Amino acid sequence: MKKILCSTVALRSFLLASCLLAAAACNQNAADGNADATETANSSGQQLEPLTSENAVEVLTAYEQQHPDSLALITTRHGSIKVKLYKDTPLHRANFVRLTKAGFYNEGEFYRVVQGFAIQGGDSDERDMRQGSYKIPQEFNPKHIHKRGALAMARYGDERNPEKESSSHNFYIVTGKPVTLEELRALEAQHGIKYTPEQIQTYLKLGGEPGLDTEYTVFGEVVDGMDVVEQIEKEPVDASDWPRQIVQHTVKIVNE
Repeated sequence: MKKILCSTVALRSFLLASCLLAAAACNQNAADGNADATETANSSGQQLEPLTSENAVEVLTAYEQQHPDSLALITTRHGSIKVKLYKDTPLHRANFVRLTKAGFYNEGEFYRVVQGFAIQGGDSDERDMRQGSYKIPQEFNPKHIHKRGALAMARYGDERNPEKESSSHNFYIVTGKPVTLEELRALEAQHGIKYTPEQIQTYLKLGGEPGLDTEYTVFGEVVDGMDVVEQIEKEPVDASDWPRQIVQHTVKIVNE
């Protein structure tokens, strides 16, 4: 579990990280119980071969070369969210595209909502299709920060996952709030990073969760539909931040 820094943004980030880690662990345990699953067909007749820790990188690398898709549409009862997938995080992009094209995310929902932090989706208690038990090697890139609208993957905590590998399927979209320059400087020292002037202005004016930088892989961003994210963010939740009314989602790849 991450340390709590003595700043407002660090506290927000710590709380968000705790939510992401707990959800990732819960859902990964469910995946572990289905690691020996055979190929599972979805309603369209496509099949998703469950991956393992031994073959995930090889399969995703080959898949990425054949599927250069970089735009996806996440649709909910509140509307649709268009996301751009970064090409310089190829394993995460390939994984998201692969699960999307197989229909895996069509059985998912936004199951955790932390207002002012993020909305997290990808899994569901009603899921039939299984993706296997595997993690994705981290693809940290200093160009990609946890600004408002960033798309990233959840993961296990550091004690269990010192390499900071990503969940196979749980993703989140950052909301967050503007931060101060003092908070950013403290986080730079904590994480050993240096923000560009443009990134600093983004965090100061647009907001986000800089405490998660170098901790979770950002592999895309919202290009249209942040108003939908905001509506999901306002969903009434229970004590565990689960929406009281299910927010199901479907995901499809769209043309450039």
